[in-house]
Amino acid sequence: MLQKAPRSRLESLWDDAKAQGMSESGKLLYRSNLLGSDKRVTNYGGGNTSAKVMETDPLTGEQVEVLWVKGSGGDIGTMTLDGFATLYMDKLRALKGKYRGVQFEDEMVGYLPHATWNLNPRAASIDTPLHAYVPKRHVDHVHPDAIIAVAASVNSRELTQEIFGSEIGWLPWKKPGYELGLWLEDFCLRNPDAKGVVLESHGLFCWDDDARTCYETTLATINKAIAYFEEEAAGVPAFGGETFQALPPDERRAIAARLMPAIRGLISKDRHKVGHFDDSDTVLEFVNSKDMERLAALGTSCPDHFLRTKIRPLVVAFDPANPDLDGTLARLAPAVESYREGYAAYYDRCKHPDSPALRDPNAVVYLVPGVGMLTFALDKATARISGEFYVNAINVMRNAEAVSTYQGLPEQEAFDIEYWLLEEAKLSRMPKPKSLAGRVAVVTGGAGGIGSATAERYLREGACVMLADIDEAALEATRANLAGRFGADVVRTVPMNVTDESAVARAYAEMAVEFGGVDIVVSNAGIASSAPVEETTLALWNRNMEILSTGYFLVSREAFRMLKVQGIGGAIVFVASKNGLAASPGAAAYCTAKASEIHLARCLALEGAPDGIRVNVVNPDAVLRGSKIWSGEWLDQRASTYKTDKEGLEEMYRQRSLLKRSVLPEDIAEAAYFLASDLSAKSTGNIINVDAGNVQSFTR
Repeated sequence: MLQKAPRSRLESLWDDAKAQGMSESGKLLYRSNLLGSDKRVTNYGGGNTSAKVMETDPLTGEQVEVLWVKGSGGDIGTMTLDGFATLYMDKLRALKGKYRGVQFEDEMVGYLPHATWNLNPRAASIDTPLHAYVPKRHVDHVHPDAIIAVAASVNSRELTQEIFGSEIGWLPWKKPGYELGLWLEDFCLRNPDAKGVVLESHGLFCWDDDARTCYETTLATINKAIAYFEEEAAGVPAFGGETFQALPPDERRAIAARLMPAIRGLISKDRHKVGHFDDSDTVLEFVNSKDMERLAALGTSCPDHFLRTKIRPLVVAFDPANPDLDGTLARLAPAVESYREGYAAYYDRCKHPDSPALRDPNAVVYLVPGVGMLTFALDKATARISGEFYVNAINVMRNAEAVSTYQGLPEQEAFDIEYWLLEEAKLSRMPKPKSLAGRVAVVTGGAGGIGSATAERYLREGACVMLADIDEAALEATRANLAGRFGADVVRTVPMNVTDESAVARAYAEMAVEFGGVDIVVSNAGIASSAPVEETTLALWNRNMEILSTGYFLVSREAFRMLKVQGIGGAIVFVASKNGLAASPGAAAYCTAKASEIHLARCLALEGAPDGIRVNVVNPDAVLRGSKIWSGEWLDQRASTYKTDKEGLEEMYRQRSLLKRSVLPEDIAEAAYFLASDLSAKSTGNIINVDAGNVQSFTR
């Protein structure tokens, strides 16, 4: 896990006892993971590290010098050894003879695979020459907020000299690539005593021949910058001082819950997006400040920040002192359209004849005064990480403005990175999105056998899932299990009693804040009861109706409200029962409530169709394994009804079916996946029986 220490100074975490006996590549990995464990050093996926190591050539058996360098797309905080590309240094040096000048530098990337050592399949990144040509064994390249604040100031060269003297040098802005690698080599040769260099509008390089010394040089350099800003910025109002006051936390979340589905709908017409909300102190200080709009318009500076946050954020017109949320919502569509038009104009101003086609023109970052920051991306992790990178940018702007004037990356330079053909090639290598990528699902009864199996099926296909259940202990156990397998980003929980109108509304609001909205609703909360009609109490009858009929109505009504705000369609799946179609002795309340569910689904299918909201039903039968309703009293009652014992009940149900097969939670989950996915995009008002065959429940 990434750690952020409470103290302002970075502390060395190097442990000689751990490092003793490590190979040089092992020390590189150790150093990399230590650097990446603190967001003040670099954010997720940011920066890269390398070591030049003597290795055995697999063909000749001779010792050769090999560059181990973070491969394309990796993260130094979490990577393992297989995340490093490995290249022969003699071949990398020979590449200089192929270099035809800066206008042809991109072609050098095509030569890198020819320098691969030991058939390593890890692709080398564009930053490989920056590490290869520094004449030191160990090199760190990171993006600390304190250093980028220096690099992004208009007088960054003078600040670098003032803070570091001759120990750390400075190079002007240059897009990462082969030419910058040669610049770094030239700087090192001309300044043999230098320990590193600040790259304007970019970040920090440090080096040494010893792994630990390189690591601690990086930390010491960052600490010097932190100390400088703490001293120089003391007493200086951040961002020109406060214009707005932050609303109370509950109000902030309530407003975000209204804004996020509306924004999500506006920007998800082509591909579904997932949202993230941040109302941390850092964000609130910025969005409430006098200079926020001026600084936001300048965009970010560091390429790592820019690629994840786009050219600039969209500032939502909201006045927390005079909150008119309905008016703000009404103004969202023209604001989003204006941003898209501005982005398209930026593309037209900066494009080259061979530039890739215009990409998604929607904003990634949305700043809301008094409330916080909303970020949207194609998946939850990217939305969260994009927000973290903008927090880095906020920290950079605060420090730069305290001692100088902040400057963003020049527009043409920003475009040339965003639409770099090498970046386009990297994007083209991304795996094809899974079938439910960008979708958000809520599963009621999510802690039960069918609910958890359905959630797992959706997670396997790339969805984010909100698990809802009345049993909070079982809910947490299910979340921990699924998060451990699919990642904490994509699984959330909310306690929900489906018969409580306010609880259902709160659950949807929570889902809006956590993920941005909803696309798939699985109504699965349930109970089961068995009693002859003359022994069925009014309380038992009402309980079945409250949970299995009224509960499904409340969950669906709230779903319709949010789905219509988004305006991008959706899918509702009712997990009903064979008993909704086929009568069963001794279960009048249960069967009637399940029949009510099925007819409610038909009614909702009619109402939802004009808005692209599909409503379908899965009818299970006798799903005993993992199901909470098949424990305790219900199991005893059904065993008594069919004159068998608990152990014989599943076999009785299996033999009763036409196919003589048991029905498992995973079988119901498969049907729920089909009805939620685009595989059934032209189906609504339908029923799928998953009961191993029961002639009484045939729908025709």
